[in-house]
Amino acid sequence: MVLTLLVAAVAASLLIGAAWGYTLPLPERVEGNLLAFGGGALLSSLVLELFLPAMETAGAGPASLALLAGAAGFAIVDHWVDEVWGGRSGLSLLAAISLDGVPENLALGVDLIGAGAREVSAFAVAIMLSNLPEAAAGARNMRNNGWSARRVAALWGIAALVLSGVTIGGNLLLQDAGDSPLGLIRAVAAGAVVASLVTELFPQAHRDGDDLTGIASACGLVCAAVLSRSAG
Repeated sequence: MVLTLLVAAVAASLLIGAAWGYTLPLPERVEGNLLAFGGGALLSSLVLELFLPAMETAGAGPASLALLAGAAGFAIVDHWVDEVWGGRSGLSLLAAISLDGVPENLALGVDLIGAGAREVSAFAVAIMLSNLPEAAAGARNMRNNGWSARRVAALWGIAALVLSGVTIGGNLLLQDAGDSPLGLIRAVAAGAVVASLVTELFPQAHRDGDDLTGIASACGLVCAAVLSRSAG
């Protein structure tokens, strides 16, 4: 039940964000600062909810190497999507959206193993906070490039289904994994999310926003940290 509710909430944040961006786009400065806020929240949560627990269960050295492997893996696949596929085709956009979301949603599914909603609430909320403005900005760009509302809705609907499947699959398939392997998986996901934030989200936030994006990121980080402490 907890898994179903969290998956539904995270998927809904993508769809709501896309609908918001397509029908009621905000000024770019506002969108940029919202992106920065969500990125800061996610950055805080991945350290507190993914990497630090991974260091405790798998050890500092293995967890650090796993994080670096996750970042390198994201960079390689991201380069492949950009350089090999390129363009603005629906398939390439779906790949880019999924590439950003897969590590987050896999980690969310893993986090739910042996835990309840309270324990993973901070991370889930951070994902939703980053999903909303990211989907809104993506849908706005698609509309500006002549995409129809039906086509945009279909793409984001497929992305929500793919990422929901990743969350559910990660949770079900890794139920019997030990604490150390789960910790390493969390660290790999954390590295991929860090790389995603630095290469995709934060540059777009600063490009669309203004000099306040750094403050917005800090506010997001503080909010996620306070939520994590309250949930713990």
